[in-house]
Amino acid sequence: MKVIILSAGQGKRLHPHTLDRPKCLMSVASDYTLLGWQLHQLEAAGVREAVIVTGFRADTVEAEIAQAGVNMTIRTLFNPEYAIADNLTSAALAIPEMDQDFIILNGDTLFTAALASAIVGAPPAPVTIAVAAKDRFDDDDMKAIVKDGRLSAVAKTLDARACNAESIGMIRFQSEGVAQFREALRAAQSTEGSARKYYLSAIDGLARLHPVNVHEVRQDEWMEVDVPEDLERARRTVVQWSARQAAATAKS
Repeated sequence: MKVIILSAGQGKRLHPHTLDRPKCLMSVASDYTLLGWQLHQLEAAGVREAVIVTGFRADTVEAEIAQAGVNMTIRTLFNPEYAIADNLTSAALAIPEMDQDFIILNGDTLFTAALASAIVGAPPAPVTIAVAAKDRFDDDDMKAIVKDGRLSAVAKTLDARACNAESIGMIRFQSEGVAQFREALRAAQSTEGSARKYYLSAIDGLARLHPVNVHEVRQDEWMEVDVPEDLERARRTVVQWSARQAAATAKS
């Protein structure tokens, strides 16, 4: 299984932490950056190939990859428009890499190896989006409407009263779903204002044409890092996850 990680952004809401280092290189543990943690969890889930879309301070991301210490084939794609475009542009840049079954992953999503394994091993389907149930939403949530195990819509701009879940920023594509997503990305890129759109706008459009399966995860299996307060919570969370993984290993 291949993973494409969208890590081009600087993460300006994390200033001053990201003045000279991108969001994906924020420390979430004494020995892990956000990207480093992602790669190790993906490796534990059986992922053996990663393509990382870089942008701000791409040189520092390359250095991190060189010392990641994972048994994976890793290469990078540079997005020269990282400062003026959102992640639809990053995803579209990676279209040539969408040549087999793969997972697309937001560069600011933290998760457990168990969650990644569950996505990799979910029942076969062209498109499977990971979502977490939620009772209350804020404007920044990537809100979703799920009906009978299928995605009906996903966008930050959805009416919160109609939503029952949020996307965690991890989606798996298989068989015909790979081509469906490539086409959806091209269609989204052709719309007005596409430079300021999220790649999930392509998923929203795709869900109106083809079935998109949903894989529900628990809220304690993932988190998003957007603001300084998230960094502190991420560090506490990674300590808890690491302790849980160590205990599971000791029992096995």
